Amino acid sequence: MRLRTVTAGPALAVFVAATVALSALPAPASTGARSAGSSVPAISASLLAAPPTVNVANVNAHLQQLQTFATSNGGNRATGTAGHTATTTYLQQKLQAAGFTVTVQTCTTCSGSAKNIIADWPGGDTSNTYMFGAHSDGVSAGPGINDDGSGTATLLEAALQLAANNPTMTNHLRFGWWAGEEQGLIGSKFYVNSLTTAQKSAIKAYGTFDMIASTNGGYFVTGTDAVAVKLREYFTSISVPTETSTECCSDDGSFRNAGIPSSINSTGASYTKTSAQVTKWGGTAGQAYDPCYHKACDTYPSNINTTSLGRWANAELYAAWTLTTATSTANDFSVSLSPNTGSVAPGSSATATVNTATTSGSAQTVALTSSGAPAGVTVSFSPASVTSGGSSTMTVATTTAAAAGSYTITVTGTGSATHSASYTLTVTGTGGCTGAGQKLGNPGFETATTPWTASTGVIGANTGDGAPRTGTRDAWLNGNGSTNTETLSQSVTLPTGCSAYTLSFYLKIITAETTTTTQYDKLTVKAGTTTLQVFSNLNASAYTLRSYNLAAFAGQTVTLTFTGVEDSSLKTSFVIDDTALTVS
Repeated sequence: MRLRTVTAGPALAVFVAATVALSALPAPASTGARSAGSSVPAISASLLAAPPTVNVANVNAHLQQLQTFATSNGGNRATGTAGHTATTTYLQQKLQAAGFTVTVQTCTTCSGSAKNIIADWPGGDTSNTYMFGAHSDGVSAGPGINDDGSGTATLLEAALQLAANNPTMTNHLRFGWWAGEEQGLIGSKFYVNSLTTAQKSAIKAYGTFDMIASTNGGYFVTGTDAVAVKLREYFTSISVPTETSTECCSDDGSFRNAGIPSSINSTGASYTKTSAQVTKWGGTAGQAYDPCYHKACDTYPSNINTTSLGRWANAELYAAWTLTTATSTANDFSVSLSPNTGSVAPGSSATATVNTATTSGSAQTVALTSSGAPAGVTVSFSPASVTSGGSSTMTVATTTAAAAGSYTITVTGTGSATHSASYTLTVTGTGGCTGAGQKLGNPGFETATTPWTASTGVIGANTGDGAPRTGTRDAWLNGNGSTNTETLSQSVTLPTGCSAYTLSFYLKIITAETTTTTQYDKLTVKAGTTTLQVFSNLNASAYTLRSYNLAAFAGQTVTLTFTGVEDSSLKTSFVIDDTALTVS
């Protein structure tokens, strides 16, 4: 995995019984290897298909081979080295022996003209192709066993298990192992650029698996494509919670930039685990997900969490099997809302993003409607229909006659099937406070820029370090690594006679600065001429809710301003999302 920014161009049968039943959460991280043996968990009967299971011992055997290749060839498997050549030869031989049609693609832009390995399982509708990938190379500093031997080995064993069971295919299945990822996603870019427009359109979803056995890791499924949907379905069935990740990037970027729905799936790299994540998954707070990321200690077996390795191997096979061997090839989709609640005063409005994803077959047109809105409340969608995989902005508007209370609004998407999601609307009472409610316009930055005023490029569909907390857009100040000043502001009128005036927003700060004492890059938050707080590179954190009392500005029109100033080197990003100025 490379930590860099990629700009988006865009069972009722039950699994075969596991030999060892695992607890719902992984064991806390510790030094040394994790327990060996099968890591196949008990599976909920709610899953819709029964693929074969992957025995983690087989995956470990592949990892031992990768370690041997590195040890015998200078200690690493970097692109252009003998260690990497041995890796790709091993993949080619295993896959061809299992019956895959293997294409060995020479990446002429990679170091040493390294090889991409593309493996197609015969059969299935090639116009509905689902693709799974990992990068076969590592860094020069070490053997690259978690990064990305873990992804390489689990996908190989998932492919071999599918081949051994020889299912009847309805959709087409393809695997890819990429060279040159650590040098800038070179191998996957080379492959995608070699495809025709029709070949790109045939790939309905691509999932990349990069570092899925981190010793202090979590379970990160980042994307809305069909592969990500199936992975979340699997992890839900074994009671393992997932999150999206703000770490990037990997070969999913090459596919996404070509308009192919994509996801990155991982247990984490160099970012640190939070206390909340320890509650979910175990491990140690304040330490990196993989303490050996891009280091010589990324070795087998000491840097592999066997529990995670087994779960991910089975999640991968579940996704590949259910997407390509289902008894029906009917097109289907999902609908979700972000956020799924809103509170407004009579006469004001709230917005939410309606997200859709293609869960099987091809993308389709989804018409959006709503029901359950009370008198005085209207719901509109922009646009009123989307192609599955796209999103729409829902606006819930109230008149002054809207009665106070809590209401459930059902948002329905209609295509070849019908799916719905619920939105809880709270209409507040006015009492002695005329004009209560949320006062900021476009609070989640989801509808262009108005009424915000911002420096060019600050508000947008940002990715990488600037990835939004919710929805698809946010405000990203600085992060350029050079001297610059960027601003974001909005003027708002606050009513009188209310008891609370609260400005809130979520702020993420990511910095490359190494100092623990000096504020080189700063974000100043002001209401009018009053400075509410100054943040800097010393305050680096994931999205954190920040709140301020603006009661002193009751009855006034006040301009809220965020000013980011960055010095000449070592970038710091200040990312803002989900703002609100709530009056009650």
